[in-house]
Amino acid sequence: MALARVVTFEGVGKDRMDEMDREMREGQPPEGFPAAEMIALHDPEAEQSLVIIVFETEDDYARGDEILNAMPAGDTPGRRTSVTKYNVATRMTM
Repeated sequence: MALARVVTFEGVGKDRMDEMDREMREGQPPEGFPAAEMIALHDPEAEQSLVIIVFETEDDYARGDEILNAMPAGDTPGRRTSVTKYNVATRMTM
C-alpha cells in the first residue's frame, strides 16, 4: 500500500511558491531520495501550502521522511506546521 507524507506550511507567499516551483522543476531530488509523486497546493490569500508526497513502500516513506526532516528550513516553502502520515486508500487519474 502506498503512503503519503502530508505537510502543512504557513507564511508561504506567492513569490516563494513560484521560486520553489522553479527550483523543483530545474533541480534534482535530494541524493538518495526514493521515487515519489509530489503535489503542492497553495492558498496565496491565506499564505498556506499543503504538500503531499506519495511513496510506494514503507521503506521509501521512511527514507524520504528522514531526508526531508534533515533539510534546512530555508529549503521549505514556509514555516512547517504539521507532518502527517496517511495510507493512500484510493489513487486515480481522471
